[in-house]
Amino acid sequence: MLLLSVSSQHHTLFSVSRVSSSSSFSSSSRLPLLPKLTSSIFSRSTARRFPCALTFASKVRSMAELVEDKEAGVAVVASGSGEGTEESKGLNRSRTFLDARTEEALLAGIREEAEAGRLPPNVASGMEELYQNYRNAVFQSGNPRADEIILSNMTVALDRIFLDVEDPFVFEPHHKALREPFDYYTFGQNYIRPLVDFSNSYVGNISLFCDMEEKLQQGHNIVLISNHQTEADPAVIALFLESTNPLIAENMIYVAGDRVVTDPLCKPFSMGRNLLCVYSKKHMNDVPELAEMKRRANTRSLKEMALLLRGGSQIIWIAPSGGRDRPDPLTKEWHPAPFDASSVDNMRRLAEHSGVPGHIYPLALMCHDIMPPPLQVCSTP
Repeated sequence: MLLLSVSSQHHTLFSVSRVSSSSSFSSSSRLPLLPKLTSSIFSRSTARRFPCALTFASKVRSMAELVEDKEAGVAVVASGSGEGTEESKGLNRSRTFLDARTEEALLAGIREEAEAGRLPPNVASGMEELYQNYRNAVFQSGNPRADEIILSNMTVALDRIFLDVEDPFVFEPHHKALREPFDYYTFGQNYIRPLVDFSNSYVGNISLFCDMEEKLQQGHNIVLISNHQTEADPAVIALFLESTNPLIAENMIYVAGDRVVTDPLCKPFSMGRNLLCVYSKKHMNDVPELAEMKRRANTRSLKEMALLLRGGSQIIWIAPSGGRDRPDPLTKEWHPAPFDASSVDNMRRLAEHSGVPGHIYPLALMCHDIMPPPLQVCSTP
């Protein structure tokens, strides 16, 4: 067993256990066991019974209310072409945040842009709250370079948020991580890195990730059936695999809900990930008049996924629960949200019919300390 552990004042768990034992998908009769199996792996008391565990924890309970929770909100998933490039934005755009050299200058910049009407009031307040939460989290980590890290990372983050407000980026159903001329992937990694205590975290049975990487190089497909805890999940997964399995870290495709590709505070971080953009079944009918549009958008994304799988060498992460885990209101214990069985079966069928060997691995995450969601999903007004 190989373990990679990350911790802080709170412990978190991220584990992987292989389901398929051959070069093709296991029979459908085994698939209904996946949610229970993942739940068992997730449990601290039973984790060591399984052949693989990848566990990590945040340094502090940080950014708990980073942005208003909009899991139940409605925003149209952009499915057009991503036309917002650095070249199209020109060289004369505002440098309000890039030129800031102090915390005071950064916060003053937010207020100035809001007063000038270039930042919507809700986005401006969100940016200021983001700064304060990030600042507090990094300071609590005890890093001697905290001031430098905060100013460096928040200068870039606020600039990218403001840039997208000026010229909103539009996500394709299949979005490929933007690595140039600005490297959004590295930006996201650098932003989340200070929030993780690597010395007290672990990845268990890393050999399974090495096994996945070999299969990807052979042209096989990999599907990770996972629970979902924070908006930082993709960055955390990549941070723990970047040195041992960079092929997986940089090429994983995440099935993403609409909020992370429409919320101005989330979009710059999403732009650095490979995504398949979908609407959660949980909120398909929140606004009845948008339900058909959402279904069509999901159909386009499923077609994109099918094409990718036919080409082989794809690794796709999906959270069949359709949302983030939340603690039990009475015991405060964290449990993975129930999986939607049809979502699991859809992934099996898509991969099985791709004509390429494939493998399903359940993946359990417990990293809520880094960016825990609000205790309840907000209802649609």
